[in-house]
Amino acid sequence: MLVLGSSEVEALLDADALIDALASAMADLSAGRASAPDRVAALVPGRDGLLAAMPGHVPSAGVLMSKLVSLFPHNAGTRLPTHQALIVAFDPETGEPAGLLDGTVITTARTAACSALSARLLARQDATDLAVLGTGVQARAHAHAMCRVRPIRRIRVAGRDPARAAALADELSGGLDAEVRAVATYAEALDGADIAAAATHTLEPVVRRPWLSPGVHVTSVGYNPDGREVDDATVAEALVCVESRQAALAPFPAGSNDLLQPIRDGVITAAHAGTELGELVARTRPGRTSPDQITLYKSVGVAVQDAAAAALVLTAARERGAGREIALG
Repeated sequence: MLVLGSSEVEALLDADALIDALASAMADLSAGRASAPDRVAALVPGRDGLLAAMPGHVPSAGVLMSKLVSLFPHNAGTRLPTHQALIVAFDPETGEPAGLLDGTVITTARTAACSALSARLLARQDATDLAVLGTGVQARAHAHAMCRVRPIRRIRVAGRDPARAAALADELSGGLDAEVRAVATYAEALDGADIAAAATHTLEPVVRRPWLSPGVHVTSVGYNPDGREVDDATVAEALVCVESRQAALAPFPAGSNDLLQPIRDGVITAAHAGTELGELVARTRPGRTSPDQITLYKSVGVAVQDAAAAALVLTAARERGAGREIALG
């Protein structure tokens, strides 16, 4: 079994190839060719944490795997990330364990890359202004990923902690060919944005309809079991895109409060969350229909994303002789 640590995974995972691989994996999921059951989780109430299991099989990528991911929100602001993960890959022909990979890097990369895929499919071609809501690892990853699919020239960063927003803006300024600045409020960040990337642990929505410009594409990846990132008005007006209708509308810990709550309140019906990324890739459903249309990609994370990323890493590792082999038996 091949073992790969976080630095090796990061070096082997090509960001552009990942976006393309996710497009294929999402199309396979929507067409029923891939398998990704709803995640299950063991809860850790004393820390508001959980440990989730996410198995997935993508035959076209030749990968069968399961991810174990912990979510401990109180790690925010410490040396530890809020999400930590391991991925175990198996031979899809025999079921033999084939690889053990750090999954934390993969989780960050595939989440941002799938948001970038949604922007490639739904954002206006001339999108140049990006709002980044949040200051953590996903906020950083989303800024880089969005610049790969649209000609981003201006980035505004907002978060709960102004110092962290300023630090992230300074960091991004050194690594991206864009004007980056921190702003005081989420509303200020969203003002005039063509793309808005929300990656927070908020209780109250940080994306509100009065703050949005016509034609904006919103990506929302944040998770809080007691909160939501996007308000009712935005959800109701937008073309809503998800990875999987089943996953997005499933009960805790799989689904999204951003969609389930307005459905329960009668603001929208389940059919409103009816477009899957894979259907946009395959062009079996229409995407943006006008320059002024608001589009929303609400992510809950599905295992085929991890599978696609793991397949890329394992292939690259074998080609380059990376990692180390261990025998279990």
